[in-house]
Amino acid sequence: MSQVPDTQSPDPTYRGLYRLAGVAAWVVAGLTLLEVVLFVVFPPPAAVREWFDLFQEAPLIGLVDFWGLEIPMYLMFALVFLALYVILRKVDAGGMVIALTLVMLGIAIFFATNNPFTMLSLSNQFAAATDEARRSALLAAGEMVLANTSQRAVGGFNIGLFLVSIAGLVVSWVMLRAGSFRRSTAYVGILAFSFSLADYLRQALTSAPLIALLVILPGALLLLVWFVMVGRKLWQLGRSEV
Repeated sequence: MSQVPDTQSPDPTYRGLYRLAGVAAWVVAGLTLLEVVLFVVFPPPAAVREWFDLFQEAPLIGLVDFWGLEIPMYLMFALVFLALYVILRKVDAGGMVIALTLVMLGIAIFFATNNPFTMLSLSNQFAAATDEARRSALLAAGEMVLANTSQRAVGGFNIGLFLVSIAGLVVSWVMLRAGSFRRSTAYVGILAFSFSLADYLRQALTSAPLIALLVILPGALLLLVWFVMVGRKLWQLGRSEV
């Protein structure tokens, strides 16, 4: 795909948004790295009773393992993709509207299904309960929360990240035709979000740990790099006089 002249320079009216989104992109990169490290050091449990025990023994680790770091991460997604929409909408208005819509839907779904503090509350109630019927009811409630969360780490289909990944792929393709971003940023984004989407195919085909690592780790590292690159460019645009 050929590069076209970027005659539609980023609107300087939004310099404040660009700077804020640049910082948000760096926050996403930092949280992604931290989450990967903590998941390796403290692997999330599988059974509800194990989750309850973890929340009692180490509440902070429990919140992190229950994807608590992704709460601020998804909030940052909104700022990053909104700024990218403002910059790239003149290059491909239709594609950017689709991308922004998918991101906002993904964020809404994530917050509707991610409940780390609910699981913490259930764990506290379970620890305080003395009646066996009450404990059984709390375990059943925990099962429902775990099923509703439906994250990839417990074998579920993370529709929120799925939609964000499609949006990221669309944005990266649009970047190829924009002079505002380097083509290297676009190519890293295409690879990163392709790996993210490939993990859903991997889940359907195999549960082999080695295959999972070969898909998840490169994808996470590429996403980290992409957000660093995007953050740097957004910060530069926010400080420029264009």
